[in-house]
Parts: sequence; structure tokens; C-alpha cells
Amino acid sequence: MRVPLGVLEFRDRAAAFFGDVDAVVDGDRRFDYRQYAERTHRLANVLRAIGIKPGDRVSFMSYNSHQLLEAYYGVLEAGAVLNPLNIRLAPPEIGYTLVSDTKVGATGFTGSKNAGLKLKAAADRAGKPIYLEMSSTNPVFVLPRALDERGPAAPATYDPPDVDEDAMAELFYTSGTTGRPKGVVLTHRNLHLHAIYAALVLRMTDADTILHVVPLFHVNGWGAPHWMTLSGGRHVMLRKFDPTALLELVATERVTHLLAVPTIFNALVNHPHRSSTDLSSLKEAIIGGAPASPSLVEAIERELGCTAIVGYGLSETSPVLAIARPRVGLTASEPAEMTARRKAMTGYAIAGADLRVVDGDGADVQADGEQIGEIVVRSNVVMDGYYRDPEATAEKIVDGWFHTGDMAVMDDQGYITIKDRSKDIIIRGGENISSVEIENAIASHPAVMECAVIAAPDDRWGEVPVALVVLKEGATATAQDLRKHVRSQLADFKVPRSIEFRESLPKGGTGKILKAELREPFWEGREKRVN
Repeated sequence: MRVPLGVLEFRDRAAAFFGDVDAVVDGDRRFDYRQYAERTHRLANVLRAIGIKPGDRVSFMSYNSHQLLEAYYGVLEAGAVLNPLNIRLAPPEIGYTLVSDTKVGATGFTGSKNAGLKLKAAADRAGKPIYLEMSSTNPVFVLPRALDERGPAAPATYDPPDVDEDAMAELFYTSGTTGRPKGVVLTHRNLHLHAIYAALVLRMTDADTILHVVPLFHVNGWGAPHWMTLSGGRHVMLRKFDPTALLELVATERVTHLLAVPTIFNALVNHPHRSSTDLSSLKEAIIGGAPASPSLVEAIERELGCTAIVGYGLSETSPVLAIARPRVGLTASEPAEMTARRKAMTGYAIAGADLRVVDGDGADVQADGEQIGEIVVRSNVVMDGYYRDPEATAEKIVDGWFHTGDMAVMDDQGYITIKDRSKDIIIRGGENISSVEIENAIASHPAVMECAVIAAPDDRWGEVPVALVVLKEGATATAQDLRKHVRSQLADFKVPRSIEFRESLPKGGTGKILKAELREPFWEGREKRVN
């Protein structure tokens, strides 16, 4: 027997077996799994009613909210493709992801018009015909710009779609080395198997509660709606990161698991209210999105009173690939200091993922913790490809292996530790930033002759972009001028922390700027070239 793989069965299972249990907590709004399922049915029926066909793309912009969580199932139930958008991007950047074939742009937000205004502006640029606004009281409304009147709440009838497990289900745009974001195509099969693998390795059950700290449009957030629903656990939404609000939610909602980037955990362990907040429900803190230090892992365990481990994944891998969870056989035979060090490593492969570290010829490096190579992976969780970009896909998936661009070592126990990054990506607080994208923005200033953007270490954000600029002869511009120019085109978090002016930039024999040479003074004295 062969049954098509898809994620809708996770929601249906939760509604059947955990229907009367709190499923979603979003401020003063609470839904059990049966109500949650009904709301996703209503969303699917609204999309069908306004003409959405199987395979159409629905772009959704929101802070973490029950509406966005509902889109993860309602959009797919309608047979459409979900495309969560990064709310932090500027309208021109958002417009780029809408331009090709989005049929609907939607927002779900409370207390802020920012998401709606941004998406409407981007949709207008892209000439999109329909804009939806989701509310808490009625599941879906259609704005007058699309129809004469706001549509009534749709029925909650369930019409299961025919699922092609190899068809695109979700589309996520991620920063790439070309400067323009690439659309990562995840199929129903990718999502289904990733949810099972992740639920297994994360060990979630219906007794657990996750606080969605990382945005659901972010690489560390978008797998959670599936593996947590599969487990029958509870989703608690945090719209925007605020350490005080986060600590209060952990205490009041008895949160068991936190998944976040190092900067968030740094803020928590140093928060003045931490010691006076009841964090006894916390079982585990999983650090992802950027490398974490052993000292941070130790501080989390000491100050938050839970186990802390590192996880690793990418946009292109659904995302989880590895986890640094202690292994009983090793902890029994190794010193406690080594166990502590292992928790901060990149980790070892989850079930269902085959990870290797290879040299430039594709041969495995020695598993000695010293020889550096690139992490490559073969798995059912690897994307189908980049959206409408076969050339970029062929560059990354070679002979059946996806090349991550992360340079690492592997020890004799299969633990991987990232040491450097071969691609021009800067990870600031878990956000991927394309250095080329910033370079293009700076280079568009009339006073700039050439520039290079590199990652520099930062105690708060891990890494931040720094720009090195050569001005045209006779031209003048200040760092403030260039930062303002970049800010007019890109999101604030992409604006370089500092801009340094140089007479020239070092180049190799082909004329390519030697970024490794430029980065070295910023990283001098550090063991790794990622932070």
C-alpha cells in the first residue's frame, strides 16, 4: 500500500485525539485542537471561494500569531502553496518575492498596521489582485480593495484535497550569495518526513508546550507547526521578542521547550527578572540559527535550570539536520567537561539525514576534529530545488548531495563543529544576510567605486556586517551618508554596523576581492571564523 505523504494528517490526528486540549495560546485567545482545525477549514474555504486553485501561491505576512499558524494548514488544505514573508524586510524586498505568481497576499496581525501596510505596498508594486486580512474574531475577511464588501466568515466544512506528495507545499525565500533571495521549494513529502524526524529527535509529546519565539517565517520557526502538531503539543505565540514577556509566558503557560538563537538566550540569562520568575516547567533550550559557545550553554543550564543543546539546519533542509544531544554511551565514558563541550558543537545527524564533511575533491575528511571540509547532506528533507532557478539548484545539489557551504570538522564520534562559512552569508542574531545584497546597495551610491561587506564578530548579535569602501576619485561621502543610502533599500538589520574607507581592496589573480584577507583582522585571536 502507498499513501501520499502530507502534513494535513497531523492536524487531523491532533483534532481527533487531542481535540479538547489547548492547542494554541495567543494573548487572550485560546483554541483547542478541534477549534484550530475548524479555523483552518474556514481559511481553506475562503481561499477556494475567491478563486484560489491548486498550486497557486499564497503569501502571508505576520508576526507570530494564531492566524499565521492557521495558514500552515489552511493554505495547504486549499491545495495552494504557503509563502511566509519576513515582516522585517522593506517593501521593495517583499515585492521581489511577490512579483512572479502570487495570487493572494495575506496578513494576520493585532495591534499593529505595520504588516498590512508593508504587504499592501509590496502587493501594489507587484500588481497583485487580492489582499486578505485575518482577524481574531472572524477567521477571514476580504478587504474592499479586492471585493465590494468584506466577505463573511466561511463555513468550517472540510473537503480534503488530493495530495501529490512531490508537489510544492511551502515556499520560503532565503538570502543567497547572488544578492537576491532564492525561493526554497519544500514538498509535501519533505515536510511530512521532516516532521517525523524532528519530533523523534526533539522528543516532543502531548505533554509539552513550545513557545514560538523565533518567527514562523524564519528558518528556525517554520518546521515547528508540523512537528509540534504531530505530537499533540501546545503552541504558545510570542508576537515579537521581548525578554520580560517571554519569561512571563514561560511561567504562566508552563512552557517546556524554547527554541531560539543565541542572542535571545543571552538576553534571558542576563535579564534582571530571571531569578524571580518561575521557570521550573522548562525542560530544554535548543539553540539554533547561529553557532553557540560552551559558555552560553553552561549559562543557560545554570540560570534557566534546563538542559541546553545546539541544533543545526538550513532553509534548504526543512530545516533540522543535526542536534548536539548527549549520547548515553559517551557521557558514561567521557569526562563531564567533554559532555559540556559536545552540547555546544554543531551536532550529529538526525535520523533520516546522511551528513558528511568533504574536501574539495568530494572525499571525506579525516574524522579527527582537525581537518576542515564542507558539510554535505543527502536526505528526504532536502528541498526539491530553488524556485524557477535550475542553475542555482544544480550548483548546490551535486551528484545527489546538497552542499551547505558550511565549513566544519568531524570528530571520531560523528559530531560536527562548524568552523567557517564558504558562502558570503552573515548570520546576525539568526538572520541570514547576503553580503552581496548589501554590497549592491552601497555600490549604487554615486560616490562609491567598489566595496566589500564582511562578517565581523559581535558580542550581542554573534556577527554583524561591516563594509569596506573605496570612493571614486574626487568623490565624497560619509559613513552616515552610505548607511542612510542602504537603509532606503534594505531592512534596518542589514545596514552595516560600521563603514570603513580604504584606498584600495586586496584582489586575487582573477580580480576577485579577497574577503578572507579583509576578514582576518576582525577575527584575529579567535579559533573560529564564525560567531
